[in-house]
Amino acid sequence: IIVVVSAMGGETNKLIKLSKHFSEDPDKREFDALVSTGETVSSALLAMALHSKGIKAKSYSASQIAMKTTNTFSKAKILDVNAKKILEVVEDNTIPIITGFQGITEGGDVTTLGRGGSDTTAVAIAAQVGALRCDIYTDVDGVYTTDPRIVKSAKKLDLITYEEMLELASQGAKVLQTRSVALAMKYNVKLRVLSSFEDLPGTSIIKEEKNMEKTEISGIAHSLNEAKITLSGVPDHPGQAAEIFGALAKHSINVDMIVQSSSINHEATDITFTIPETDLIMAESIIKKIQKKLGFKKFFTDTNVVKISVIGNAMRTQSGVAKTMFETLANNQINIHVISTSEIKISVLISSEYYELAMRSLHSAFGLDV
Repeated sequence: IIVVVSAMGGETNKLIKLSKHFSEDPDKREFDALVSTGETVSSALLAMALHSKGIKAKSYSASQIAMKTTNTFSKAKILDVNAKKILEVVEDNTIPIITGFQGITEGGDVTTLGRGGSDTTAVAIAAQVGALRCDIYTDVDGVYTTDPRIVKSAKKLDLITYEEMLELASQGAKVLQTRSVALAMKYNVKLRVLSSFEDLPGTSIIKEEKNMEKTEISGIAHSLNEAKITLSGVPDHPGQAAEIFGALAKHSINVDMIVQSSSINHEATDITFTIPETDLIMAESIIKKIQKKLGFKKFFTDTNVVKISVIGNAMRTQSGVAKTMFETLANNQINIHVISTSEIKISVLISSEYYELAMRSLHSAFGLDV
């Protein structure tokens, strides 16, 4: 057994609040050094708890197992893990209790992997040591068709494919961090999502199977952490979009939904896109810097938006999903701001006041109610 721990409930939020005592935008290196301490506390306490039961255990920080990452603070990506060190502890009949969420740069600075990063730590270690399975214990008893706190008729899934889980996670489902699912898919790590509080079977995340075309939709996800940005009057000539999104990419700001209006007489156009709301302050600063160079007139931001996504592998072979989705929203007088699609997903951006109504009506329309 190898254990990866998160911080205790509410601890990371307390540390984030402390970090903003002096500035709303604290130094990123020091921010990561602070918020990573929650996992350090958890690992030492769990080791002590196991000692009290006569079980050999040792706590390890990211630096002690050489969890090497990039130096992008708060969004670091894992480069390498010292699997040999971890397995030596296991071979000594000792359970290693490893801090999740954190890593260390080549220069020795502490980094963090983003919220939910302990999932990614666990999958990365499972892949490196060749684990039989990676069990993620959380505050829910599995993956549901949608958020059961909003839609009471949501049902738990026994199985879901990597692809569907990846889309659910990336579109706002908080059960697993998106990168953890992508890693599991890449290295074929068997995943299970289980309850920390009840002994229940949970949900297994697996490769796609040919017999899984049972329903059009596997789940409905929502993301509240969205900000919509519209650049108005962008001169319509080649390279403008590359300049805008290139500048955001340099600061590791992930752009999601993108819509460009058609221009009249090829003179000017409007470009609308969404980013995580947490990146809005930085994005506004970047856009102001490039505004004069690109020559667009003005830009607007809106944080009162929510992204709703319907997801399912069967969308590849079954028609009518878009029709059902848009008809359902229209029947409930819900206006769509932006639409984006993939092979197994349709996402819409709507006003935040309607998101619960949208989720309940779509869950029912696609026959997902228990």
